[in-house]
Amino acid sequence: MKSLDCKGLNCPEPVLRAKAFLDQGTGEPFVVVVDNEASRENVQRFGRSQGCAVSSVTKDDGSYVISFVPGDGKSAAESFKESDYRCDLPGGGNLVYVISSDSMGQGSDELGWALLQTYVTTISEVSPLPSHILLYNGGVKLVTTEGKALQALQDLEKKGVIIWVCGTCLEFFKLEKKRKAGSITNMYDIMSTMASAGQLVSPF
Repeated sequence: MKSLDCKGLNCPEPVLRAKAFLDQGTGEPFVVVVDNEASRENVQRFGRSQGCAVSSVTKDDGSYVISFVPGDGKSAAESFKESDYRCDLPGGGNLVYVISSDSMGQGSDELGWALLQTYVTTISEVSPLPSHILLYNGGVKLVTTEGKALQALQDLEKKGVIIWVCGTCLEFFKLEKKRKAGSITNMYDIMSTMASAGQLVSPF
């Protein structure tokens, strides 16, 4: 059964991911995992609005596993409005990391690169996980260069973190074909994500 890990994501992101899976039209049951009550309520309400049979189980770590059985509910699917499923997580909303260089701090580029590798690998150990990681300028080199930061970013993607990589920056550094993680994006999406973030974190 497909499991959508949405822990650490602010509403409406868990709902949007559930909707994206439903829109594939496979008709397969699936589960959504969230780590706060507001997201649990929103995801359950969305599932029922789409005619799914929905149930929820609380895990030992306090997270919620919400089961969807498409087309097995009592009500017909309703039209979807993203604004109906927005909410704020305790502590200020969704967290976004912004990485705009391939060196952390000043003094030594070699040391700065090593520090940045450690910084990125530590993201997964800090709660909550970010909803997005934005990479632009020299930061795009993190998804094109082998190292523990690249592995960490690939692992974060598997956990549901959205990694957006500036396409213009990849072109400037001639790294378009070397991208091994993340999705190419543009300045509008970068600005929109930063503007709507509950908290921005940067190592610079």
